[in-house]
Amino acid sequence: MSRWWTESVAALGDAVPLPLAALLLLAGALLVALAWYFFPAWVPRRLPRVGRPRLRLPRFRLPRLRLPRLRRPKLRLPRRRRRARPDTPAVPLPAPRSPEPGPAAPAGLADRLAAEGRYAEAVRERLREMVRLLVARQLVEPRPGLTVIELTAAVARVRPGVHPTLHAAGAIFSDLWYAQRPATAAHDHRMRDLAADLRRELAPEGDHR
Repeated sequence: MSRWWTESVAALGDAVPLPLAALLLLAGALLVALAWYFFPAWVPRRLPRVGRPRLRLPRFRLPRLRLPRLRRPKLRLPRRRRRARPDTPAVPLPAPRSPEPGPAAPAGLADRLAAEGRYAEAVRERLREMVRLLVARQLVEPRPGLTVIELTAAVARVRPGVHPTLHAAGAIFSDLWYAQRPATAAHDHRMRDLAADLRRELAPEGDHR
């Protein structure tokens, strides 16, 4: 051990002069003392990280297949139109225009409407004439909202013989104005005959002769 150290010092002395070696040892000792005194100010807080290179592979996106949407066909069934019954209580009778009977004026108006082809309005005017006649004979009281059934029932209690006539007239009026059926000249002729029958049935006994 001592021989190795002696040979190492001799080799160093041959390469480096002794004063220079002493100076290097003194400088090294001074650096170690300064590093020990100022520790850990000279040590960096965060050491640089050596990051591994990341290999980014390209992403392959598959194309999306968009299928057409199939819509279910909607089945629309035709709506059935409800037909009103002839003797429905929801149909009010047309109110008479004047409380006093006037056969000539309403008949003339109904005839003019029928001549113009307005058969539904002509039927309504003839029914008004019949209602005015019943009011004049004091067989029914004039009040708003009176229906065909109420009119027929009220008159039948006093004069049962006019029930078929009023029933037929109310059926024609309900078909045209409630069921919205097309009016024809036959409806007007039939309504005119019923109005004549009602006047004949309600006429006094002396008028039948």
